[in-house]
Amino acid sequence: MNEQEFGFETQAIRTQLERTQYLEHSVPLYLSSSFVFEDAEDMRASFTEEKERNIYSRFSNPNTTEFVDKICKMEGAEAGYAFATGMAAVYSTFAALLNAGDHIVSASSVFGSTHALFMTYFPKWNIETSYFDINKPETIEGFIKPNTKILYAESPTNPGVDVIDMQLLGDIAKKHNLILIIDNCFATPYIQQPIKFGAHLVVHSATKLIDGQGRVLGGVTVGSEDLIRQIYLFSRNTGPALSPFNAWVLSKSLETLAIRVEKHCENALKVAEFLEAHPNVNSVKYPFLKSHPQYEVAKKQMLLGGNIIAFEIKGGIEAGRKFLDKIKLCSLSANIGDTRSIVTHPASTTHSKLSEEDQLAVGITQGLVRVSVGLETVKDVIADLEQALS
Repeated sequence: MNEQEFGFETQAIRTQLERTQYLEHSVPLYLSSSFVFEDAEDMRASFTEEKERNIYSRFSNPNTTEFVDKICKMEGAEAGYAFATGMAAVYSTFAALLNAGDHIVSASSVFGSTHALFMTYFPKWNIETSYFDINKPETIEGFIKPNTKILYAESPTNPGVDVIDMQLLGDIAKKHNLILIIDNCFATPYIQQPIKFGAHLVVHSATKLIDGQGRVLGGVTVGSEDLIRQIYLFSRNTGPALSPFNAWVLSKSLETLAIRVEKHCENALKVAEFLEAHPNVNSVKYPFLKSHPQYEVAKKQMLLGGNIIAFEIKGGIEAGRKFLDKIKLCSLSANIGDTRSIVTHPASTTHSKLSEEDQLAVGITQGLVRVSVGLETVKDVIADLEQALS
């Protein structure tokens, strides 16, 4: 049977390193900072990249290679590089590809730390960012300048759970010769593959659903070989590499990604339906609720709705704080994509440093609550949310 005919789950489980002389069934840990050479010629050829082999774990490591290979197969990518964190992946991807004077067009609804990169740090190197409203995709082309190099978006977004038509972004990127980068963290490669819609690079915080159990940090960027080559060279010299241990954990996590994500999504839809009917909730955003503004787009490009729900509590920021104080079962944490359900009130926590005007610009209202639905018995999660809302 041809490897390309294998299904998603088979690829996730059976993409493995070659066995050693010990014929292990499960891939071992390669906790080594460096690798040895046979002789002077082997060493020379390795450093000039005439040979493809491991030299130093900042460059590559067998465990990291296996993890990246799996993500590439899942996303339909040519190559990739793994990072210590999701934000290391975001920063290094942009830093490797941009020069002083370049311009980014991005959705305004981006993760808080990504927003800080665009607004606080990149301007120091004369790199500008223009934001478009994810709910007004018809305005995107108006932000493109002669020096625009990258088009960037998350879908679904953090924390507002908005969805953007990735085929539209792919078409715009092609028309204007831009590099399209998609943060696919909320969806995972099981739910959607942005490269199918024209993305050149896909970024993940592997800390989230890819790990799925709140254990380790990690990030990965995959995409076209020529772009990844630039990212690899930048990262090889700046040192944001993923540790072999975390790569080993994350590669193991991918073996159960499909079955975990299916249950997460099944639970999340039930929680979203409960919240939508609750009298103390103004509104609910979940991609597979028919009330979601981009429901048709979500159904077109996503296999399932994901595990993140955003809902608006009646009563604003004080109601949000009181809701968190009454939570008993769910965790109060800044993470998402865990086996344990997590609730966050962005206006008073993760995005509290933004002005109310800036919060509203990225879809964060004073009463917005983000729920990362876990794998507990769903009626127990619903019961906890119900008592906290009442």
